[in-house]
Amino acid sequence: PEDTVTSTFASFIPSVRPEHLSSIVRHRSKRMILDSIGVGLVGSTTRVFDIALRYCRELYSPVAVSSVYGKPGVKLSPTLAAFTNGVATHSMDFDDTWHPATHPSGAVLPALLAASQMLPPGTKPSGMDLLLAFNVGLEVQGRLMHFSSEAHDIPKRFHPPSVVGTMGSAAAAAKLLSLSRTQCSHALGIAASLAGAPMANAATQAKPLHVGNAARLGLEAALLAARGMEANPLILDDIPGCSGFSAFYGVYRPQPLAAPGQQHQFLLEKQDIAFKRFPAHLGMHWVVDAALSVRNLLVNHMGSFCPALIRTIVLKIPLSKYINRPFPSSEHQARHSFQFNACVALLDGDVGLASFSEGSIQRQELRELLAKVVVEHPEDNAANFDKMYGEVALLLHSGDVLTGKCDTFYGHWRKPLSKESLLKKFRSNASHVLAEENVEAIITMVDNLEDLLDGSQL
Repeated sequence: PEDTVTSTFASFIPSVRPEHLSSIVRHRSKRMILDSIGVGLVGSTTRVFDIALRYCRELYSPVAVSSVYGKPGVKLSPTLAAFTNGVATHSMDFDDTWHPATHPSGAVLPALLAASQMLPPGTKPSGMDLLLAFNVGLEVQGRLMHFSSEAHDIPKRFHPPSVVGTMGSAAAAAKLLSLSRTQCSHALGIAASLAGAPMANAATQAKPLHVGNAARLGLEAALLAARGMEANPLILDDIPGCSGFSAFYGVYRPQPLAAPGQQHQFLLEKQDIAFKRFPAHLGMHWVVDAALSVRNLLVNHMGSFCPALIRTIVLKIPLSKYINRPFPSSEHQARHSFQFNACVALLDGDVGLASFSEGSIQRQELRELLAKVVVEHPEDNAANFDKMYGEVALLLHSGDVLTGKCDTFYGHWRKPLSKESLLKKFRSNASHVLAEENVEAIITMVDNLEDLLDGSQL
């Protein structure tokens, strides 16, 4: 049917042209691409990435054409490379975050990089082709999340990248592979049947699989559609008595997607993305900035930071069970613990890659600080990345009370990282596995992506 929500999405995907991307959208999306590559490269040094890579290399006999982050000379089949690189991107929870809540780049970029190497010589996508497909994947994710008020809050039931990320990956791959409108519709329908992962696996090694699967399964959906597989042409519509994509949401009100052009404004134009300064769940960035603020007050007040002066640490945070972890025992639990991140910031005056090592987590002085934490959930502190705040109060044995509060951390979409800060993060991440000249080459390539003749070079 011509007038369905699904048909408008299917029409939108092949219709996007270079002139539809404003300078703001191009600028913001290239920042996302650069950051995503950087966190994928540093993520290739993690244990969970090694497990995923070993799984792919040992259990499959791939057509090895697509590259793997941080592993020169290692190639996998396109879908497995998308999976492995997606796992790398989310292995430290260091990847970008949007609102409503999801990790958009890690679900899309690995699929596009893998697919670009899959295509035969003479049909390789250009850098502009990659940029267009990337933005199609972002736009589909964003529009789907805006169909439900549930999506605006910190998730409780399913991990959003496993759902909207799979759909975005399918849409992006469909664009890159030049699928027809009908094939794009089927790709979305197939992807919906491959989507979903429960929030219970947050703070475990299984969580990075959600992003890896989104990249892989979205690409597989597009490849299956290209080969003639069909799916429900009303998958995005709200059909009474028969759930399509609405199965993931209790409240679901889909709207048609306008054709790209004067009547359509990309969501990335309206709202920037959040880039993380340290590798942990986005909610942690509020409490860390609040903790650093109150730490400075204590140093100025007493001349130095001395944990023995503190009687109680009060955290005022939104109510969200899976990131309320009093005594985390693993790196993944620590990345999802308000208490841990606040106490590390207080103790060390910084949070970084080393903060989540086993040695750091098991420190006696850190455990003593954690034992002093009391958590409060003020009614005005919504579990929503656009509305929440973090507050850290130190109740001293002297009777004094020092308080630090953060409404918008540096890196949030309301307070974006500067170009210098983003480049510093990328160089730090990429240098773990690449030589300096290769790090700088990637920066130059992404900065001039529209002029790249062969996008598979990225």
